[in-house]
Amino acid sequence: MRKLAPGLLAVSALVASVLASPAAQAAGPSASQLLAKLSSCSQISSGKYRSDDETAANIPVCGKNGAVWYKADMDIDCDGQPTAKCSKSTDPWFQPDTAFHDSKGKPLVADKLPYVVVPSASGTWDYRKFGIQGGGVVAVIYNNKVEYAVVGDTGPTNIIGEASYATAVNLGINPNPKNGGTDGPVHYIYFKNSKVSPIEDHGKATSTGEALAQKFLNEN
Repeated sequence: MRKLAPGLLAVSALVASVLASPAAQAAGPSASQLLAKLSSCSQISSGKYRSDDETAANIPVCGKNGAVWYKADMDIDCDGQPTAKCSKSTDPWFQPDTAFHDSKGKPLVADKLPYVVVPSASGTWDYRKFGIQGGGVVAVIYNNKVEYAVVGDTGPTNIIGEASYATAVNLGINPNPKNGGTDGPVHYIYFKNSKVSPIEDHGKATSTGEALAQKFLNEN
């Protein structure tokens, strides 16, 4: 290991202490702060969703000032550009496309970009009528962690609770599309009228999400 000069040791120690501080580790609101605002549901969907084909339809989409949210499970979406981790050989349900594309017009990369799958528009709920769009920012909360993702794909009209391989990895969830995911609870908060451009800029999604999450706390 390369040794630091004596004059740099104090600076190095100071930087290390700052990076280890809670403020440096958590720039946005905590999971518990956000969850405290989700203690009750004002249902905005006309009906309820299933978490899987075999489960009951008991998940409503709820409204808040500046956001919509729901509590579900997390299934793994590996769709998009094929990679070593996401392809027909790793995922029996693999599709080489996503509803929304990157700045080059290509499908998203599920094992690189944290994104969420919103149910396709239907009589149960039409996300487009509530300020939700491709590239919109979503706070995904699981096991006391918050991950900021974008709306990257659409899914079945009757099932809810799905996110990309990368979202699962960042939340400590098994990302295997065959047997991964979690029964949750996973909370998804969609911030209305938000949009990250380019959609693949995760750093921008995170910084925008942190600001929107603080605004959400202030307004609810």
